[in-house]
This record gives sequence, structure tokens and C-alpha cells, in this order.
Amino acid sequence: MARLPRLTVPGYPHHIIQRGNNRQAIFAGPADYDFLLVLIDENARKYRVAVHGYVLMSNHFHLLATPETVEGIPQMMQAIGRSYVRNFNLRQQRSGTLWEGRYRSTLIQAERHLLACMAYMDLNPVRAGMVADPGDYRWSSHSHYIGRRADKMVTPHPLYWELGNTPFARDAVYASLVRAGVPEEQRLQLTDSALRGWALGDPDYVADLQRRTNRRVMRGRAGRPQMPAKEPVPK
Repeated sequence: MARLPRLTVPGYPHHIIQRGNNRQAIFAGPADYDFLLVLIDENARKYRVAVHGYVLMSNHFHLLATPETVEGIPQMMQAIGRSYVRNFNLRQQRSGTLWEGRYRSTLIQAERHLLACMAYMDLNPVRAGMVADPGDYRWSSHSHYIGRRADKMVTPHPLYWELGNTPFARDAVYASLVRAGVPEEQRLQLTDSALRGWALGDPDYVADLQRRTNRRVMRGRAGRPQMPAKEPVPK
């Protein structure tokens, strides 16, 4: 079966995952993390993609972003991937692929899943046992959203601004949201939808998306298509 093109629709938030080949490490040291962040920032601006959140893990990274154009995210990710691998291979005196194929992504319904997706990303280092507090992890946007540092790469989504009337109020509400965690079912939905490329949202959201793209946005029903009932033969 032919592989479906990626689901990309301008103006909607996309959850993006890029993994290392065979789950191998994609960073050899802090300089690599810094370089990838520079590439994300530069190419997000170049291709008009608003980055709402990110986390860089040892063998993969996540982005939550909204493109202005249909080609914004594909062009951004291609430029990031090529430049990063070229630099990484040169520094590590290696050759060959670094990524596990093409990046994975899908659209998520902002009202139902955007803040949960941000929290899910922020909690990745905690689930991996790398830190006890997500605020202690250097390579994510969490510190920006709890007021510990300003990150020029981050463009908060309008839903974040609705968390409070002042920066302090928004920081506190968001920190509390992350501490509360993400239900396991929703966490699995966020992961599965991005890896499989199916939109995540309620039926009205999915139907609206389908009107905006020729690409199928949800998995079809299993089995053969149902044949229409035959008209009875007149006796």
C-alpha cells in the first residue's frame, strides 16, 4: 500500500516527532543540543512556523507548532534534518543516516489537546528519569512557560494567554497543569496520533479538517468496503 503524504494544514497546531535511527542517541553533548535549537529557531522563522513548545530528548525530539503555509513544516523539518546531520557527522567523524526515516506528525485539536500536549512534552524528561522536576531540564520550553527564562524561539498559543491576566498568573496556572500530569489514555493518544499521522480531535474537528485537505485525516474502517444492498427482483 502506498504511503500517505503527511497531514499538514496551515493555521492548525501540529505535534511533530523526529526519532534517531534504531533509537540511537542523536546528541553527543551540549553543543549538539544548542545547535539543533538554533536550527529550529532559524528555520521556523524562515518558513513561517510558530513554535509553541519543544523538548529535546537523548534519542528524539518533539515540536508543537503551527505553520502559516502548507509547505512550512515540511520545508522547516527538511532543512533542520539535513543541516543537523551534516554537522553532527562532521563533528563525530561518522557518515550515514541519523534519523529513523522521515519525521512523524499530525494535527491536534487545540481546545482538547494543545495544553495537554505541551505538558506531555514537558514531562518526557521526568518519565525518562532524567530529572525530578521538568523545570530542571534545560532542553525544553517548560522553563519559558513557568517564568524561569525567556525563550525567543517560543510563540505561545492563544490558549496559553487565556490561562491568566498577568504573566505571573499564567506561569502559576501552567506549572500547576503540568504538575497534575496527563492522563495515560490521552498521553497514548498523543503519541499514537503523531506516529501514525491521524488527526486527533472530536468528530466535528475531524470533519472540518477533512474539508480542508484531500488527504484522508482518519484511519478507515477495517475490512472491505460494504457493498450497497441489491434491489429486490420483482416477482
